[in-house]
Amino acid sequence: MSLTPPESVQKLQAALQDKAKRAPDYRFYCLYDKVYRKDVLTHAYLCCLVNQGAAGVDGQTFADIAAYGMERWLDELAEELRKKTYRPAAVRRVHIPKADGKLRPLGIPTVKDRVVQMAALVVLEPIFEPTLQPEQYAYRQGRSALDAIAHVQKLLDSGHREVVDADLSGYFDSIPHGELMKSVARRVSDGQVLALIKRWLEAPVEEIDERGHKQRTTRNRDAKRGTPQGGVLSPLLANLYMRRFVLGWKVQGHEQRLDAHIVNYADDFVICCRGRADEAMAAMRILMSKLGLTVNETKTRRCRVPEETFDFLGYTFGRNYSYRTGRSYVGPRPSAKKIQALSASIRTLTGRRWTWLEPEELVGRLNCRLVGWANYFCLGNVNRAYQRVMAHTCLRLRQWLGRKHRVQRTSRSRFTFTYLRQDLGLVWLPERPRRRSLWANS
Repeated sequence: MSLTPPESVQKLQAALQDKAKRAPDYRFYCLYDKVYRKDVLTHAYLCCLVNQGAAGVDGQTFADIAAYGMERWLDELAEELRKKTYRPAAVRRVHIPKADGKLRPLGIPTVKDRVVQMAALVVLEPIFEPTLQPEQYAYRQGRSALDAIAHVQKLLDSGHREVVDADLSGYFDSIPHGELMKSVARRVSDGQVLALIKRWLEAPVEEIDERGHKQRTTRNRDAKRGTPQGGVLSPLLANLYMRRFVLGWKVQGHEQRLDAHIVNYADDFVICCRGRADEAMAAMRILMSKLGLTVNETKTRRCRVPEETFDFLGYTFGRNYSYRTGRSYVGPRPSAKKIQALSASIRTLTGRRWTWLEPEELVGRLNCRLVGWANYFCLGNVNRAYQRVMAHTCLRLRQWLGRKHRVQRTSRSRFTFTYLRQDLGLVWLPERPRRRSLWANS
């Protein structure tokens, strides 16, 4: 959620979180009526509106709701919830390409289901946030992937240089419903809220087959596993279940006994050890098996830094060299895959199909892509990555300008560096302000 809740919703969330912190064993028993409160539902709707997203299986869009009347639509939804006649629709499944060429399944609930899930999230998140472990960084206010990167760096700096680079097979699709519901019921005893969550977990999935026909399956309900990626509540539920692993690692004594520390972001995690990484990997496998999760053995490995490298959240950790002093140090840098992915997107953006754009408009689109990428890849040794990206961008932009103006020579003498930067306004990543933190000398 990116919107600031109204004061009444903030007070509700503050009261719930305060109670959750003061009474760790307390189970909240009267929450369902908060989900369909008008202020909560309205805030949930506006959050979903900001996020937009495609239509679900019913084809309804936010534009349709606006035409119908938002207030009227919300009143009818609140009445459904109050009378307990609300039932979630099927989830529309689409597949998006992954970096390794495979497809990632994404579930798209209807707008109505997204709004109700968001309302449930408004109520439940303050209750469960205090229970999540400090090693968990995903989907949490005030925490980010960059914070997880910094945590890993601190562990490496403190000598924890044997790393278990772990990977789970289909984490979101593998979470056992029964055990997940136990995690929820540990703090929530409201039967109506628990029933809502169970219905969302068991909702059928609809997708288009190769022949263009709609196919509806009940895999999640039949297998009693999985929370659809794309569901508004799924990130919180995924965090709750991963909490079992992180907490179990500590309770069973692995963290202290092996001096092995977890850093987790969604379904990605590494275990940084000061030796005994093989034992940590074996203990991790046993614990994951008990949780009903599958370790991807082909991608899970042990490595020793700086002799070897490992990737985490788009960064490669390993030996780097300071461009100022030439000295080597251990730290992160943008991974080769992420550089290649950005280069591919720039290649697409400067393709022949976009020659109808004005140069300034194309450069504006390039700048958005470059700045967005650099806002995330701003830690560690980014200089070489920035230089590679900008060299590729300038080459592609000169080629595009040559096609645009129908000239054969697209050399630097025709479209100079000064022209690209000053006349067209192309950003120059190596000159962007650096985020000074653990790698000020890099």
